[in-house]
Amino acid sequence: MGRSLASPESVGALAARIGAEIRGDANTQIVSVASLTGASIGELSFFSDKKFASVLASTNASAVIAPAIAKLPERCVHLVHANPHQAFATLLAQLFPETADFNGATLSSEVLAKMGLNRVFIHNSSTVGAKSCIGEGTVIHAGVRIGNNVRIGADCVLYPNVVVRDGVVIGDRCIFQPGAVIGSDGFGFQPTASGWMKVPQVGTVIIGNDVEIGANTSIDRGAIEDTVIGDGVKIDNLVQIAHNVRIGEHTAIAGCAGVAGSAIIGKRCMIGGAARIIGHLEIADDVIVSGGTLVADSIREKGRYTGVFPTTSHRDWMRLAAGLRRSVRAARNTNQDGKDETVGTE
Repeated sequence: MGRSLASPESVGALAARIGAEIRGDANTQIVSVASLTGASIGELSFFSDKKFASVLASTNASAVIAPAIAKLPERCVHLVHANPHQAFATLLAQLFPETADFNGATLSSEVLAKMGLNRVFIHNSSTVGAKSCIGEGTVIHAGVRIGNNVRIGADCVLYPNVVVRDGVVIGDRCIFQPGAVIGSDGFGFQPTASGWMKVPQVGTVIIGNDVEIGANTSIDRGAIEDTVIGDGVKIDNLVQIAHNVRIGEHTAIAGCAGVAGSAIIGKRCMIGGAARIIGHLEIADDVIVSGGTLVADSIREKGRYTGVFPTTSHRDWMRLAAGLRRSVRAARNTNQDGKDETVGTE
């Protein structure tokens, strides 16, 4: 599901904002923006990379910003633009302008008690934004900053200096260690002739129940759709979760790991420390990724995977490592004339 517009707009009006040519019904009403894969009727998306041509052919979007040569489904209105990603970024900035005022208030436990939230404690050095809700039993320590329209469930603990930005949704019984940042902008930039153009990050972060987030870990908000952390997920310190990532229930991620944008991690996975997961791939349920491993391709079957270059099964990696050791031993036993003096190698 994409991000809803403040009010519906016609394709014609949206095209005028970005100077796009219209192929189709200019009166088609758009109510939200979404990715090609997640779009449905009434939603606008964009297409700029030919490797997603099959996704474009099957999208349910009512309108798509795309190059003139792109082939859209017949039902889809084509907004022709030479640089669809830049045009889409421009449109997002216009449709979802950032608000400069925070409208926060310092709330003490005494104030909350008057509101009927007798079991909520918020340290008087912390701030809570407008229209945010906090469940009973939740404890918010010193220096925490909670944005506008945030929803935090019951019996959570936010340790000092946690930052929760606007629109984030958090379930019950979650723990956030000091310095965690939830809902920061994703790393979205579009190259232009004059430099990098910031792509507005208009999604949010949705966190399930019983989740723990480690110290100084950052979870970015979605670019259009949401970053989603499933129930029971445990994330260690100094982990980077990029925009649009989805992590399945009860997965654990160890310290210093990094997950790039739009990666999907299944349920009950274990991701080792300093593992690196490339964006736009999928990892199946019940996968173990060894520490320091680079995951550069999707993993379709459960099991353990290890390696510093494109991953293979753990068993195959161990065989490969044994072969590398034999090669090193052989090289050490080869004399300067190139004569192989290796004896009894494995």
